[in-house]
Amino acid sequence: MGPETLLDDTLLDRIRERAAGYDRDNGFFTEDLEELRERGYPRALVPVEFGGLGWSLEDAVRGQMRLGGAAPATALAINMHLVWTGVAKVLHDRGDDTLDFLLREAGAGELFGFGISEAGNDLMLFGSRSEADPQPDGGYRFTGRKIFTSLSPAWTRLGTMGLDTASADAPKLVYAFIDREDPDVKILDDWNTLGMRASQSRTTVLDGAYAAADRVVRRLDPGPNADPFVFGIFANFELLLSAVYTGIGGRAIELAVAAARRRTSMKHGGRPLSSDPDIRWRIADAAIAHDAIEPQLRSLARDVDELVDHGAQWYPKLSGAKVRATETAKQVVDQAVRVAGGSSYFAGNELGRLYRDVLAGIFHPSDDESAHGTVANALLGPAED
Repeated sequence: MGPETLLDDTLLDRIRERAAGYDRDNGFFTEDLEELRERGYPRALVPVEFGGLGWSLEDAVRGQMRLGGAAPATALAINMHLVWTGVAKVLHDRGDDTLDFLLREAGAGELFGFGISEAGNDLMLFGSRSEADPQPDGGYRFTGRKIFTSLSPAWTRLGTMGLDTASADAPKLVYAFIDREDPDVKILDDWNTLGMRASQSRTTVLDGAYAAADRVVRRLDPGPNADPFVFGIFANFELLLSAVYTGIGGRAIELAVAAARRRTSMKHGGRPLSSDPDIRWRIADAAIAHDAIEPQLRSLARDVDELVDHGAQWYPKLSGAKVRATETAKQVVDQAVRVAGGSSYFAGNELGRLYRDVLAGIFHPSDDESAHGTVANALLGPAED
């Protein structure tokens, strides 16, 4: 069952209808999650032999575009679970069974949270403010604050990272998975934001949270790293995230077209705005920009699926695609709001909500500055001191 069948229009209509209420109440997307789990969507990227649907990353990109157009916050939250299953699939496809346990557990219904982001950590995957304290049994205890932990009310496993400064070969960045039941994990009820409200991406406080030795999946040197695990995180995060925002842009164009056909102009004798040349130009301009994004995202996802080796160019390609997708979506929604007029400024209006939701795209890594730095280094080499 592919994305268009699993995420059929009837399901997406129900999900879209609930989105306004979740946004208004700052509530979690409980009913959406129940329906998506019934359809098997969290198991999309899990291979069939592990109890999943066996989708490719390209399939998942298509799926996230559809879901993002219906309910951006729902799509953004489930995205973080899909990232981890995507990382596990990247490793499995390349003969690395490190995260096969994750595929088995996701196939059995566990939900994985993404506990990586930290306030003030612009090194992202290449550094950490959190501590990873090695234990005699080979496990680790993690201490730190993780922000933007989507799926906070529902995740059962949390992938996280911290810096080991105590081992003989320190420093090492340690990646591991911890359980929600750990008494040293505290989830704050602090999510009250401008947009993406239903994602409930709350702060997670780790105060010595324990990861057993068999859940410690990487110990890496700080800084840029070519390890397939890091590549898997970066590729899945950037492409699936970009798909959500591209879905927002597509829905905004639909709403702009509907508004142009519905609104009329007294200045032009009551004709619909769909005949106004300025309005037509705005919609066409948005559509031209939007139309370029999906092919690139699908092409890059297909390259991941087919184990294409772009070498050092992978990171510029992925970070550039993310910035292009989120910035284009933001521009498209802006054009749509201008077409729709003042009605989009009222609370409860779908286009107004998309305007708030799409803004979150600028905060996700890679941000505009780091992406430009990555591409500049790829083309020019490091800057001279």
